[in-house]
Amino acid sequence: MTHDRERTGPAWGTFLELADPAGGPLHTRLARALRDAVADGRLAAGSTLPASRVLAADLRCSRWVVTEAYAQLVAEGYFEARSGSATRVRAHAGTAAPRHPGAGPERWTPRFDLLPGIPDLRAFPRKRWADMVRAATTELTWDELGYPDAAGLPRLRRQLASYLARGRGARVEPDHLVVCAGTLDGVLRLCRTLRAAGHTRVAIEDPGWTQLRLTVAAAGLTPVPVAVDGQGLRVDLLRRATAVRAVIVAPAHQFPTGVVLAPARRAELTDWAREVDGLIMEDDYDAEFRYDRHPVGALQGMAPDHVALLGSLSKTLSPAVRLGWIAAPGRWTEALVARDTGGAPPPVIDQDAFSRFVTSGSYDRHLRASRLRYKRRRDRLLRELAAHLPGAAVGGAAAGFHLLLPLRDCPADAVVKEAAGHNVRLASLDDYRTVPEEPGPDASASTLVVGYGNLTDQAVPEAVRRLAAAVERVRGQSA
Repeated sequence: MTHDRERTGPAWGTFLELADPAGGPLHTRLARALRDAVADGRLAAGSTLPASRVLAADLRCSRWVVTEAYAQLVAEGYFEARSGSATRVRAHAGTAAPRHPGAGPERWTPRFDLLPGIPDLRAFPRKRWADMVRAATTELTWDELGYPDAAGLPRLRRQLASYLARGRGARVEPDHLVVCAGTLDGVLRLCRTLRAAGHTRVAIEDPGWTQLRLTVAAAGLTPVPVAVDGQGLRVDLLRRATAVRAVIVAPAHQFPTGVVLAPARRAELTDWAREVDGLIMEDDYDAEFRYDRHPVGALQGMAPDHVALLGSLSKTLSPAVRLGWIAAPGRWTEALVARDTGGAPPPVIDQDAFSRFVTSGSYDRHLRASRLRYKRRRDRLLRELAAHLPGAAVGGAAAGFHLLLPLRDCPADAVVKEAAGHNVRLASLDDYRTVPEEPGPDASASTLVVGYGNLTDQAVPEAVRRLAAAVERVRGQSA
């Protein structure tokens, strides 16, 4: 009799051809095969992956190969892993997911998507990018079309070092830069490196980006939530955390609160890193998009020996361009590209295309145009909110393309559900918490997170009108 698992499951033994050494390390080959299986539908959204021990037995490889492949795909957003549960294929695996997605995947496409973290996809510079890709495929040398440097294309690393020094105040040598597949890939590499060096725990901001917590766990480390207040990460609480010598922080524009790490906290945080000989993983989130004040310099410039600066193109260009970087302390760089730590580097053609995009001045022009576009859209959103929800104290709007909307007199989760019924998708601040907030006069349980990056300017008034109507309905039900 044929068991259901044998009848309906994929032929796991065909997912990895161990006799093909040209395909790279085993865990890289398995990750690529699983990624392809998601893309072509052999692994359906929501399906459960075999336990690492079971799949390793089917493939006749070590369990480490499977766990590393799973961790890579969790970091890339294809899989999701929760403590105590099986690894599953994400509902939107293989699509251009937002850099900072909502609390959970949704299976509907709303007319007005106000989830944070999605840039204006209509503004992607298609023609200029196509020109750069065409030039790369035409002009790359034969040698450069071979297997890439594990740290990234050397000329791109030189350009990134110059750009980060000029635009972010970073202090980094090209040899200390590693090109990766985005922020999560960079965090995964760093966490693997930390684990190999004896670290067991990594502090994360709370509230914060859910995928960071999952990526830390996927690397075999324990994420330790540390509260964020109006001045950023609570360094005093970080100091009290047991056995923690590494932290992930977004000092330029904390997600989702929008708080900038205060100058005193920046000094406290770098002092802590020196005292414990630790590592600060600086997520340079939204640093390029500031509207009402001067840009905040990278924390890395204050303590280059203890800060790894992470950046990507997911917000400035598109999540579809899987390219990012790590500006790491010199002592960590070699480990970040080791075969048992690093993932596969992004395609050389994409790296060279971006290198040309920067050199030509196209990247700077695109950023300037994007700042103007998002500021104009933000200003319109603020005007509409003031008109339809008068008295609401909007926060976190000085940078990026989302803001906080406190609603003290009605529960945010109820508004989220009500708005969904009217084709508006958004999130509450609690969706991004690891530790539930304690009730009190300063509690933010009634705070919405409103994204506006991928709205058209013309859609803003109707989106706000529907949101305001949802708020009024919930208020009426609570009265």
